[in-house]
Amino acid sequence: MKISKSSFSRLHSTNFTDLKFGTVFSDHMLICKYIDGKWGELEIKPYGPLDMNPGSQILHYGQAVFEGMKAFKNDKDEVLLFRKEENYKRLNKSAVRLSIPKIPRDIFMNGLDSLLSIDSDWCKKDDGYSLYIRPVIFASGECIKASSSEEFTFVIITSPSTKYYDGEMNVVVEEHYTRAPEGGVGFAKAAGNYAASFYPTKKANAKGFQQVIWTDAKDHKYIEESGTMNIWFRIDNKLITPSLSDSILSGITRDSIITLAKDNGIEVEERKIKVTEILESYKKGKLKEAFGTGTAVTVNPINSITIYNECLYLNEQVDAYALKLKNLLQGIQKGSIVDSYNWTDKVN
Repeated sequence: MKISKSSFSRLHSTNFTDLKFGTVFSDHMLICKYIDGKWGELEIKPYGPLDMNPGSQILHYGQAVFEGMKAFKNDKDEVLLFRKEENYKRLNKSAVRLSIPKIPRDIFMNGLDSLLSIDSDWCKKDDGYSLYIRPVIFASGECIKASSSEEFTFVIITSPSTKYYDGEMNVVVEEHYTRAPEGGVGFAKAAGNYAASFYPTKKANAKGFQQVIWTDAKDHKYIEESGTMNIWFRIDNKLITPSLSDSILSGITRDSIITLAKDNGIEVEERKIKVTEILESYKKGKLKEAFGTGTAVTVNPINSITIYNECLYLNEQVDAYALKLKNLLQGIQKGSIVDSYNWTDKVN
């Protein structure tokens, strides 16, 4: 591994009290290139521009996948990385679907550990802080033929972060646009999935909503995700979340919440959820909570859901499942609660 450290750190000139999510980056990045049928030498270097030609295939065909991960610092100043094994597996699952060569384990794990060790000071231990980690693989071959690239670049960058969303979360059920169809790449963290969501989300934003609830591509009858989050509903005292399919991302936070909920006596159902079921549950007084989960947001309560122009206001619950599960999850991530699941790894 080749390591070139920055001669000047931006750490002390960074205002950590005013971090806009995803806009501030740590001092270093990791790079590895796939050329001639194999992944090459790992390199850690100062964060900065990448060499790219106008003919690079990523610019023309969107052949790219990425991950979202987080690291936390405990009260002993140890950096704890959350569920890195699952992120590694999902990155390669996404890569296969996008015709991208898998990242070898040693490259991913050793590179990630070394990068976090070098930039560990960017991970603050104060409440509410974490270090967001973004691995990405993109087509870097120079060719404008509509074909899979023969060259790829693997990069990991990190970004100190606090909250992803500020304020209320008011969402609307999307009745026309679709996040992902069956047989597509909805289960993968493909760059194009997110690009395609921006236009309908902007239209919803213009109407006062923070996000949309995506529905199935065929009939728009079944709920799938909400924005960049997996979505949950508490009907009576049961937690319900859409069952996974090839159009729904297998969220690592989602999986963690399922485990925590079941182990704390909360009944969980993974199944198809009709839009009309949520509306009927609300009218009967059975819909108590809704929230989203994801790496960036952790657990984010939803304040209202608009379905067919009818607004469903969700009152805050005294025994909110969202808050209980968020506290449990963040306690494990920060090391203040014993990690009996072996979800966290100390960065050497």
